[in-house]
Amino acid sequence: MTSLPITKAPARLPLWRRPFAIIRENKRAYLIINVASYGLAIIGFLIGLAFPALSAEKVTSLEDDGTAELVGQLLNTPPLFALIILCVNVFRLSLLTIVLPSLVVPFAGLALFAYWAVQIGITLAPATPDGWVSLIPHSLTFVIELQAYVLFALGAYLIGRSWLFPRSVGTQNRRKGYLQGVKQIGLVALPALVLLIIGATWEAYSIRYFVYPLQQLLL
Repeated sequence: MTSLPITKAPARLPLWRRPFAIIRENKRAYLIINVASYGLAIIGFLIGLAFPALSAEKVTSLEDDGTAELVGQLLNTPPLFALIILCVNVFRLSLLTIVLPSLVVPFAGLALFAYWAVQIGITLAPATPDGWVSLIPHSLTFVIELQAYVLFALGAYLIGRSWLFPRSVGTQNRRKGYLQGVKQIGLVALPALVLLIIGATWEAYSIRYFVYPLQQLLL
């Protein structure tokens, strides 16, 4: 990847403003990651519609590993359901899929995230009328949570760039560039976590209170 110039977020800025300063300074990369992320998910969705067996396979795997059963048990307790969703999204999808690989291999998290975006698109492709109705409230969940992962992916890009091209962040060696990248991914993780909390809360309560009434109304 081509290194882009970056201005460090001023230390005098309040903590809550620093992530947005980083996003503004890297808006080109941020926009590219956005387009690629939502684009890959839409491609996966179209693949799932074109090949229903792939989508059915994803659903079957959720049933086989107990995920579907767990969801059924937690439906009546939305706060606990939201907490479980948040933990999965933070640890499995954000840390293990995007952040930690990027701390070991530059840009590795971007590749894994791209693969995941296609897979989630395939999973979302509905195969029944009930599935299409469920997609109405779940579309908002998808937009919110994917935006959180976009921010983590931006952090993965920043740490890879500052690690390989330390001069892009005003340092002379890769060790300092790496540390600067870690700091940046930590900052952009703050709004990402807020989005994941909002997304998990909406997902839990929408499944509990909106999906079934919508199915009764529309089907």
